[in-house]
Amino acid sequence: MKILHLSDTHNCHHRLRDLPDADVVVHSGDFCMVGTEQEAMDFLNWFCDLPYKHKIFICGNHDDCLYDANIDGLPDNVHQLSNSGIEIDGVKFYGVPMFLEDCITERQSRNYAKIPGDTDVLITHSPAYGILDYDDGINYGSEEILKKLSDLHLKAHLFGHLHARHGILEQNGITFSNGAIMNADYTVPNTPNLITLDNA
Repeated sequence: MKILHLSDTHNCHHRLRDLPDADVVVHSGDFCMVGTEQEAMDFLNWFCDLPYKHKIFICGNHDDCLYDANIDGLPDNVHQLSNSGIEIDGVKFYGVPMFLEDCITERQSRNYAKIPGDTDVLITHSPAYGILDYDDGINYGSEEILKKLSDLHLKAHLFGHLHARHGILEQNGITFSNGAIMNADYTVPNTPNLITLDNA
């Protein structure tokens, strides 16, 4: 299975051209900049029109207009994961959004704790602590996600949030992908990450 991973497009999704072929495209949050419904609708219209068989997205901390939103009318092959999962061709995807309202309470900790043990591909907005999360002398990743990873047998963990650490890292048999498209100063788009998974 080929996965095209995007994150942190921040209203610049229309600047992405000639995206590579893949079986699944995943956006791991922050498609908005200020979090308005108009921004979200513009992204969703673009995302739904992408020529991929399966499309998955979660929300990031800039996408608060979709907090507790039940989006009607999405095509059958477009999946919003919000503390939920979907199985595609035998691969189990699970997504945990990053809403500010959850982060300032204990809800986000409970959301991470509920990630199923049989997840193959975990999609979060935040990286795990110490994994593609370092910027300006600080590791910004989540220690809770890092702790949860030890309970899982993932094939891949897809995230964003830290624009300066875009890239892919293979570690302990897991592919870690920071798919942040906009660079640290929001000026130049990074190349989307393309990941190949063994379905077995």
